[in-house]
Amino acid sequence: MQFKNPLLLYALFLLLIPILIHLFQLRRFQKVDFTNVAFLKKVNIQTRKSSQLKKWLTLLMRLLALACIIFAFAQPFSASKTALNANKETVLYIDNSFSMEAKGANGTLMQRAIQDIFKETKDGNKISWFTNNSSKKDAPSANFKSEILKTEYTHKQLTPTEVLLKAEQLFSKDQSADKRIIYVSDFQLKESFPVIKGNYSIDAVQLKPQAITNISIDSAYVISKSNNKIDLEVLLTAKSDTHNTVSVSLFNGNVLVAKSAVDFSDVKQQKANFSFENSEGFKGHLSITDSGLTYDNDLYFSINKPTKLKVLSINEANSDFLQRMYNETEFEYTRQDSRSLNYSIIPEQNCIILNELKEIPASLSAALQAFSDNGGSVLIIPSKDSSATSYNQLLKVLNLGSISEEIIQEKNITQIVFDHPIYADVFEKRVVNFQYPKVNSFYETTSLATPILKFEDGKPFILNNDNAFFSTASFNDANSNFISSPLIVPTLYNIARSSLKLPALYFEVGSPTRFAVPVSMIQDEILTIRDSIVSFIPLQQTKANKVLISTNENPSVSGTFSIEKKQEFVENVSYNYARNESNLQYADVDNWDGVETHKSISNLFDAIAEENNINEFWKWFVIGAFLFLLAEMLILKFVKR
Repeated sequence: MQFKNPLLLYALFLLLIPILIHLFQLRRFQKVDFTNVAFLKKVNIQTRKSSQLKKWLTLLMRLLALACIIFAFAQPFSASKTALNANKETVLYIDNSFSMEAKGANGTLMQRAIQDIFKETKDGNKISWFTNNSSKKDAPSANFKSEILKTEYTHKQLTPTEVLLKAEQLFSKDQSADKRIIYVSDFQLKESFPVIKGNYSIDAVQLKPQAITNISIDSAYVISKSNNKIDLEVLLTAKSDTHNTVSVSLFNGNVLVAKSAVDFSDVKQQKANFSFENSEGFKGHLSITDSGLTYDNDLYFSINKPTKLKVLSINEANSDFLQRMYNETEFEYTRQDSRSLNYSIIPEQNCIILNELKEIPASLSAALQAFSDNGGSVLIIPSKDSSATSYNQLLKVLNLGSISEEIIQEKNITQIVFDHPIYADVFEKRVVNFQYPKVNSFYETTSLATPILKFEDGKPFILNNDNAFFSTASFNDANSNFISSPLIVPTLYNIARSSLKLPALYFEVGSPTRFAVPVSMIQDEILTIRDSIVSFIPLQQTKANKVLISTNENPSVSGTFSIEKKQEFVENVSYNYARNESNLQYADVDNWDGVETHKSISNLFDAIAEENNINEFWKWFVIGAFLFLLAEMLILKFVKR
């Protein structure tokens, strides 16, 4: 027990006064003579005993009444250390990620939590709070109530570690303050719980869905493509055992193109296949109806009008294999003899191949350096009689190292660098046993460039640095059978394609992306990305015949957006939310050491109110004083003298 006015307790010494008065009574007794002395003596003894008891009881009641009055004015109370600390700081975190769309007993988890917090929040307080995509420090309660109701779901996710770091930033630097973090989330499994090291307490409310059911569109990809038709495969996933049959709809813009039914009986993954015409462009939208999470019921993709890549081969050897490779469907192929090369067409190309030149003139090296700096791809295939000096001059400016002597030795090309972007999505699995192509001779190299194909001893066959490629051996039939190998098709195709990284079917919202738009720009012209609601200018870099686009935070919503130049349509690009929120697996917050857990928002606020409650006892002492005074009156009236 503690006292608001402890100095008043010194008044308890006043209780000595009535005690002293009672013990040292100064009053003298008066003698009275009676005839029957024996009778009076008997009466006198009885009177003295009853009078003595009455006096002690009266004294006791008065002492207790006076003590209660003194204690009442001293204002006794009891409270925890937290309640006594007037300097309190609370930071509230509300998880508004897509997994909070799951249904609870009274609606979606996030909306129910927001309503409970709104109801429990008292007016007049300042509140620091944050979500996955916003934060407010010391917001007035009125502003907090209006803003919290506007909270929307977001694709962004904060791990427990990131939540604690962000909460610490909203606390003051006052070491004496009592600091508390209120953590409201479904605690979707992201990482192990961090060790709590800060000077604060954590109160957590884990919101749990009634049923863990959800069907999502995970991904879509083109499995085959021809001049007339595109075959698309869609992967769908169920997060729990379900016997639902889900209808998948394919739209081109707002036009329904096709529908497919997917049965999830006894399986958790299914595929849907669609075929549609390979038209000038396809603004794709896949949609399902599912009662679980809603954000993953839609997937957007774009297939733009094919852009022909310009490929130029400068030859001193047979180039028929290049002619066959770069057909008229996807490429605009040009071949020229090195002795009659038209230098003026070099800047217009996307990819240039030096096909076994014996010597590379300095003028050509300078032109290729400028071409590479503007984003064009260069593939260098040496001749058996190459001039090392002229080759090294070009290899040096392209950061591909240098060559020395020619090694005449048969070697198999056995190692594919599957992780290299050139071979991304080429192989379904990592092939280790295939019909190896071979070379009869190759050039010894000194280079820090990245190999994409290697010989059996690990030495490089084709090197890559940025958008420049170099083969250490010639491709002609006398030296190699590489042009007859299946490897040549994805290798040369993707080398040419690397000069113009076209938009994929779709990108992920919030992730760094980079692609090229085949459009020519003049000074001060810019490209804009927009849809019917939002519009933004992405980071862009203008090259000779393309613009490199980079996006990161924008766009913040999924959909298909148009890329425009001076409000004129160029092509489409699509973005979708990452599907990791569809993983409805949850951590158990009870296993987080040092965290106080609560079953609901109301239980949390009740616990906080009880912890901050101050129990005052002065009223009970006033009642006690009144009762003791009443007892004194009853003693004086009913106890015989």
